[in-house]
Amino acid sequence: MSNGTIIADSGSTKTDWLIGSKRISTQGINPIHQDDDTIIAILNNELLSHLSPLTSHPQTIRFYGAGVRPEQEERMERLLAQVFPKATSIEAKSDMLGAARALCGKEEGLACILGTGANSCLFDGKHIIQNTPPLGYILGDEGSGAVMGRMFLNALYKNRLYEGAKEEFEQFLKLNMANVIERVYRQPMANRWLASLCPYIRQHLDQPSVQEVVVQNFQLFIRHNLAPYRRPHLPINAVGSVAHFFRPQLEQAAAAEGYTIGQILRSPLDAAQHL
Repeated sequence: MSNGTIIADSGSTKTDWLIGSKRISTQGINPIHQDDDTIIAILNNELLSHLSPLTSHPQTIRFYGAGVRPEQEERMERLLAQVFPKATSIEAKSDMLGAARALCGKEEGLACILGTGANSCLFDGKHIIQNTPPLGYILGDEGSGAVMGRMFLNALYKNRLYEGAKEEFEQFLKLNMANVIERVYRQPMANRWLASLCPYIRQHLDQPSVQEVVVQNFQLFIRHNLAPYRRPHLPINAVGSVAHFFRPQLEQAAAAEGYTIGQILRSPLDAAQHL
């Protein structure tokens, strides 16, 4: 990719930018939750200040982000144009479309995002033709890191995990049930905090009861989000840290539901040639 092109993959937690072969991370940009001034400040202070003279005036910008719904595309493109006035081509699209392009190229396929949140679509090689609404971690988001954390805590405090699991967890994280309730119900960004438990969960996959929680999370994702597309013959392709680090459990869930696993990418930028 030339230095005249910038590609961004943005979630609510962070944004990864690819400029040539260089990657830069900034805080997340979500036009639904952030006003113009906040987005401009992130672009100026966290991105522009780290670009070299050769890359500070890109010709092409492709921005894929959470919250870039059709009604937000023009606004996001306008904000990018304010920071990069010399760019001749600016496109802002949803992170789901970015994932589909990265995973499927120009072929039909099932494309999924499995990170802090979860999403999926049926892609025809050019357009998203079906999308099961993920509904967020309270109403949905099966398969996500946030729901994995929620399901793990549910099993932990309802004594469905291995003996000593609760004591081990609370000692390691210096928490008790009251702290957990406080963090989930009274503090902001509960979804991020729940997803932050995934590394701890991963460290305990040798315990069958923990393994079961992870596999069940993925099975619910397949049943509730992918089954409505009625394409069980298509492999499941996914981007995101949860898909990347829990691939064996995702494969186990897929096999149980009659699916196979296709391409798994930690980031859409790993297949930037399709973006």
